[in-house]
Formats: sequence, C-alpha cells, structure tokens
Amino acid sequence: MKTLLKFAAVSLLASSAATAALAHASFANGEVEPEGYVAAVLQVPHGCDGKATNEVQIKLPEGFISAKPMPKAGWDLEVITGDYKKSYDNHGKAITSGAVEIRWKNGDLPDAFYDTFTVYGKVSGIEGGSDLPFVTTQLCGTDGKVSWDEIAPAGTDPHSLKSPAPVLKIAATSSGHDAHAGHGQAAAADAHAGHGAHGDHGAAAAAPTDASTGKIGDLELSGGFTKAMLPGQPVGGGFVTIHNEGSTDDRLIAVESPSAGRVELHEMVMQNDVMKMRQLNDGIPVPAGAMVELKPGGLHLMFMDVKKPFVEGETVDVKLTFEKAGTVDLVLPIGPAKGK
Repeated sequence: MKTLLKFAAVSLLASSAATAALAHASFANGEVEPEGYVAAVLQVPHGCDGKATNEVQIKLPEGFISAKPMPKAGWDLEVITGDYKKSYDNHGKAITSGAVEIRWKNGDLPDAFYDTFTVYGKVSGIEGGSDLPFVTTQLCGTDGKVSWDEIAPAGTDPHSLKSPAPVLKIAATSSGHDAHAGHGQAAAADAHAGHGAHGDHGAAAAAPTDASTGKIGDLELSGGFTKAMLPGQPVGGGFVTIHNEGSTDDRLIAVESPSAGRVELHEMVMQNDVMKMRQLNDGIPVPAGAMVELKPGGLHLMFMDVKKPFVEGETVDVKLTFEKAGTVDLVLPIGPAKGK
C-alpha cells in the first residue's frame, strides 16, 4: 500500500498538466499525414459525474472521408451516412457521400475505467498544420451526458477549454511515409462490415476458389471462407451459404472454433441511412427450401478473441450447430484481407 501511494504522489507532482489533459476525451494518435489514412483512436477517460458511459457518439468532420468504425464486443454499432459538402478524390474515384456520424450504443463503461473507440478513414482536403475536430458525446443512463463540443480557435490549445472536441493534428507537410498507415486496425472493421477500405461500400470480398463445403441432413453448406487478419486485429469475419433442401425450417444456433475465444452470429443492415450491426442471440433462421447467405455486409460469423491472426492461405476449423439438423464441421480457407 505504501508503495502505491508514494508512486501516485510522485506521478501527480510530475504530470499535473498531463492529468488535466487526460480528463478530456482525446485521440491517442500523433500527427496525421495530409491526404493520409488513419485509425483514429478516441480515448474516453471517465463517465458522466460518476455514471457509466452507455453510448459514445462521434460526428465526423468534413474532410474525414470513407470512414468505418471498429466494432467493440458488448456494444451495438450504428453508422449514420449522408452527403459530403463537396466531392473528394479517392484513388481516382469521386467520393460524395459516406459515414458522417458513428455511434457505439448499449454498452457499459464504468466511470472507474478507461476505454478506446476506433474509427478509420482518410483525411482529405485539410490544410497541413491544422487541427481537425471531432465533436463527441457520451451518454450515461437516461439523464447523464458529457459533450466534447468546444472547438478551439487557431493557435489555442484545445485542452485549455472546458469541453474541447477531440482533434486530429494534421502534419504541416507529408513525410513521404505510407499514407495507408493504420490498415491493421481498419481490417478489424472490414472483418465485421465487409466494406472496402477506400469507400467502396458496395464491394464485397470474393470467396477463395477452394471455399469450404459440407452437408448435414437436408442442409447443404457451400462457399465457406474467412479473410486474412493483421497482427493486433481482435476480430475476424466468417462467411458461408446454407441451402435448406428439406421441407422443415431450421436455425443456425451456435458456432465454435479452436481459433477464437468465441464465435458470435452477427448481422449488418442499413435502416434509414443508418448502418446497424448487432449480435443475433436467437440464431439465424434457415427456412425450408430457402438459401441463406452469410456474406460481407450482411449476416456473418464473428470470431472474437482470436488467438492468432488469420493468415492468407491457411484454414480455420469451425463447428456449426443447427437446431434440428445437428452439428457439422467445416474448414474455412483464409482468403486475402481485401478481396476483389
């Protein structure tokens, strides 16, 4: 106990300014390259006057395009889309719309703990040497709220404000390094949403040519595959097509894999320009005579707490359990992280 108290006292004296800064929501990133990609890591240091944070909202500023969030276990995710104020060039393609707000919802981050929320995107059309503010809101229960919405004037330290909007600092000049730094973090979002990394929201990854197949009872499974991951990526997506050739409805109720701590059944849908991702606790129905496709951007398997990043060319063993047909084993080939 003495050691802990002594350490805390020394730390307080040595870093009072840093402590004040950590009281604000902020990005953990260093400077971002102009016209570069970044996995922006928002740090949420506390709740609302002692209350746990249950929702985090980030409004994406003009000039942060082709954005996609990293899903978090235990949180629902909404992506609100809309038109940009102008057109942006992204690898020769004109981008005029995309995500404008990200919301992590229905989670539980106690006031005594700290967590991060990550969104990946491209900084475009922003002058070097400037700050790019992201207005952020924390919701706590039914009546708690913290708004980080003050935007500092040029030349003012944002942390001198009471409730500064978190900012990404844009480097004055390009260093010539790879503008795609941060693709490792973004791949986690790809695994969940199945989107292309550069704003092509309609492109789904192609399955490897040796995609897995299987059969149990009246159910025929085909086209199974997953995608490569990068070191540090916490989640991976899995996909397969299920054809019920019988006259009885069935349901996929559970999935297991030795490659992950657990495997969840997830769905991503777009409702009124809001992208919603949710866990399907009741499983995935497979109606009689129907074909159900688990694919990027829709229904899919979500490998959580992956023990070793999936490597292209290798395979992932999975066991799928159906309510009536029973259990079937599949071997999913691992395709490229960015399927075309």
